[in-house]
Amino acid sequence: MTMKKTAIALLTASALTVSLSARDQIKIVGSSTVYPFSSAVAEELGATSKYPTPVVESTGSGGGMKLFCAGNEMNTPDITNASRRMKAKEFKLCEKNGVTDITEAVIGFDGIAFAQAKSNAPFSVTKKQLLLAVAAEVPSKDGKSLVKNPYTKWSQIDASLPSREIVIYGPPKSSGTRDAFEDMILKGQTKKMTVYTSLYKMDKVKNKAYKKYKKIRTDGVYVPSGENDNLIVSKLNKNKAAFGIFGYSFLMENDDKVQGAKVNGVLPNPKSISSGKYPISRSLFFYTKNSHASKVPAMSKYVDMFMSEDMIGKEGILGEIGLIALPDARRNALRSSVAKRTKITLEELSKKH
Repeated sequence: MTMKKTAIALLTASALTVSLSARDQIKIVGSSTVYPFSSAVAEELGATSKYPTPVVESTGSGGGMKLFCAGNEMNTPDITNASRRMKAKEFKLCEKNGVTDITEAVIGFDGIAFAQAKSNAPFSVTKKQLLLAVAAEVPSKDGKSLVKNPYTKWSQIDASLPSREIVIYGPPKSSGTRDAFEDMILKGQTKKMTVYTSLYKMDKVKNKAYKKYKKIRTDGVYVPSGENDNLIVSKLNKNKAAFGIFGYSFLMENDDKVQGAKVNGVLPNPKSISSGKYPISRSLFFYTKNSHASKVPAMSKYVDMFMSEDMIGKEGILGEIGLIALPDARRNALRSSVAKRTKITLEELSKKH
């Protein structure tokens, strides 16, 4: 082989190596709730920088974590969005597969809307009534045992509620919105009820009782409706008896079609969600795989843009599509932590957020 041919071969091999180990376009997966916010930042990056618009996929928080934690290879996602915090078992999966340098970013608050068609009369429900509508098992009439959920109408749960069929379109098991709903409505309510707490098992590690009743009924009353929250919105207008469970941003985006129900007497809106008065509110997150940063140069620009005041501040762009801003001090502290690409630890994840 001549020197010229050898040089060409070496250049070709070098170019192939670079193409396999680096790329311009960011790969993002995860929460359908965070998807609109992530997509808006992705479009802004594509429009205002030299980098191509990132690819953002709505896979659900759980599905995104599985993909994100699969390894450090360049065919795995760089970032995953989540509508609840990373779980300890997900952190351990990441660790097992060599994904050990992860930064957690909190972008703002979101309420979980319990919504119905706009044309319906206003509806008000308590957290306990919601529990009795969705739980797989409910207290018997004497309150001494649990029975398979027999309720098919709201009025059967409480005479003050309308005689209306219970149909709830909600997120699937892979969804962070469902995780948060289970924690706040099922787990949150049943831990106060002796008929449920009597079923708690012993945690072999901590050697104390733990509270975790989170079974949602599977008899067709609760209908898992995929990761596309807009699909749930369209179903509510076809079935006026039904309710839907999705992030506040989708309620805001479709306020000409759907309305939120009061939960514990409070309507979901930016003020009630940010103050914590609305009882089913949560933080929204994204996680970055820092091992990819040097091979995907656009990551740094995207992350800093997402955390900027222009995006997540009180007057930020994302507020226009439903993101509720964090308090100033907390927002600034979180922005500083992300700017330093602070590495999340299992100990930190175990703390209440």
